[in-house]
Amino acid sequence: MKRPNILRIGCGAGFSGDRLEPSVILLEKAELDYLVLECLAERTIALAQKRKAQDASTGYDPLLEKRMRLYLPLLKKNNVRLITNMGAANPIAAADKIIAIAKELRIKIKVAAVTGDDVFDKINKETIALETGEPLYKAGELISANAYLGADALLPALQSDADIIITGRVADPSLFVAPMVHELGWDMNDFNVMGQATVIGHLMECAGQIAGGYFVDPVKKQVEGMAQLGHPYVDIHTNGEAIVSKVNGTGGVINLATAKEQLLYEVTNPHEYFTPDVIADFTKVQLQETTQNCVLAQGGTGNTKPATLKVSVGYKAGFIGEGEISYAGANALARAKLAGEILYERLHPDFPELRIDYIGYNSTHRTTFGDVVEPYEARLRVAAKAADATTAARIGEEVEALYTNGPAGGGGARKYVNEVIGILSVLIDRNTIQSSVTFRES
Repeated sequence: MKRPNILRIGCGAGFSGDRLEPSVILLEKAELDYLVLECLAERTIALAQKRKAQDASTGYDPLLEKRMRLYLPLLKKNNVRLITNMGAANPIAAADKIIAIAKELRIKIKVAAVTGDDVFDKINKETIALETGEPLYKAGELISANAYLGADALLPALQSDADIIITGRVADPSLFVAPMVHELGWDMNDFNVMGQATVIGHLMECAGQIAGGYFVDPVKKQVEGMAQLGHPYVDIHTNGEAIVSKVNGTGGVINLATAKEQLLYEVTNPHEYFTPDVIADFTKVQLQETTQNCVLAQGGTGNTKPATLKVSVGYKAGFIGEGEISYAGANALARAKLAGEILYERLHPDFPELRIDYIGYNSTHRTTFGDVVEPYEARLRVAAKAADATTAARIGEEVEALYTNGPAGGGGARKYVNEVIGILSVLIDRNTIQSSVTFRES
């Protein structure tokens, strides 16, 4: 740790497609001990498993190489350890790719790949899915099953001299909890401490969100400098107090409002927030704005450690066919609606779940919420699921045919066919999972 009894962790990414430059700023200016890149979501890893099935040397995050070429020199120069779940479906292949890049850049580095989250061979298809209440086999062909590992899976890697720890599916807060436990000597069986650690990880895990990214509204909640939004770092004291901040001169804002919104993000029950490390209790958390862009967080508690871990199961859910076309000028919406009626008559008998939207009018909430001024332009979107790509393609073909078959003035037609990967969740006995660490060196 660069500061006595204070651990500093930055979050450079909150999802796979996040910006690259905020991490550079953190690495250059924040004097970090650790940089965390949280780049994995439920569908992300299922898609990664699909890529790995096609090519066993892939399956890691698509931006891994671009990020590593940019970050490796800075990580080494500033003595910052990196923790990331960019390994996705193939952490060992990701470690090999990092080592290859390091050798090319002539950087001496050690990578630890954490595996064990892939539990596809341990899943019983008779297991009941949490979302549907039905056995998994009814969903169709399963393609992946990844358990959410906790901080304990990362500790052996952290106890080594590895510069980079790359994982597959690890619970988002656990990426932050692990270095806290390792560096501050915290007891993972002290559930109140783990509850506070989880609060810290949860505040940090979405990167730019706590700095105003998911908070800003140009009318009601104005934030300056959004084009140069800064990502956060947190200073954690041995007593568990944590101060979330960002690099001076970066855009966005960290204040009570942004911290409160992030604290409640995706938390359906603040009394019992389940993670692999603890069932955390957020109800006693206290937030205090100490200075500009600095928020103190304390008071998180916990009860016990769950006996089961959540598993994200991916399955083939058919294909989506889509078509879009625009209408503009006088009576634009009326012409778009007529087009929708034509398509409904032609397609609905074969596609009973056909969806017709008028983008900018009713596509998001499926209603107009009262009187709406007639738009000058409207874009019609039609979509439906199908069992195969050929059948799904008919949707876009019918939309494109509106060019000459009416209504008048249609333009900018587009058609798409995409395979759908569905996601379901089940629970698995945590004792059936054994994580391991594989090392690579340049």
